[in-house]
Amino acid sequence: TYLATKNYEVCDTYSLTEGLAQMRLYKPDILFLDNNLADGTGWPNLEKFYEINPSLKLFLMSGFQPPLPQQNGKDYKVLTKPISFNDLDSMLDKSAFAS
Repeated sequence: TYLATKNYEVCDTYSLTEGLAQMRLYKPDILFLDNNLADGTGWPNLEKFYEINPSLKLFLMSGFQPPLPQQNGKDYKVLTKPISFNDLDSMLDKSAFAS
């Protein structure tokens, strides 16, 4: 994948259930969370991912404009599909989550 060529370790899942299981197993630093998943919607469940890793850098993705979840002190970024490699590189820059 593109992220692997940038020296990121990548794990793909296609459902909310599988994504949460992989989060518990790998505890990644960065998560790209789509809203429309095979077994539900990702965005309303983002707190479950933050419970596993409170310092998670979270990117919400969607090809639509669903209502944004409340941030409740959490920092996330929104990517609208389709996502270009340039946009992805910019978002992954350390400054993307700088306070």
